[in-house]
Amino acid sequence: QVQLVESGGGLVQPGGSLRLSCAASGSIFNMYGVRWYRQGPEKQRELVAEITSGGSTNYAGAVKGRFTISRDNAKNTFYLQMNSLKSEDTAVYYCNADLQIHRGTIPLDYWGQGTQVTVSS
Repeated sequence: QVQLVESGGGLVQPGGSLRLSCAASGSIFNMYGVRWYRQGPEKQRELVAEITSGGSTNYAGAVKGRFTISRDNAKNTFYLQMNSLKSEDTAVYYCNADLQIHRGTIPLDYWGQGTQVTVSS
């Protein structure tokens, strides 16, 4: 069964960096658009960054210039490099991807399990 498996969260001081990874486990045919969302304490889930299969990116204003989304199609994996972290970046981060499991089928929406990022001194 295909899953998205996240890794890389943790505790970091303000100004520090973390890199999140999200890998599609199991066999897939193609990975289309992929995204990172986050949900802070008592906040709604929000889109942080996205990247299309062609490499076009889009970022939330709050993270533009500090976060970078990237992907490695050969590994069915995508990343979120987070630099200059601030306390307001504290949240559970979720990865999301449109995965085509078999040739000719419709891509389906998959979510990772979430990983906690805490920015605190």
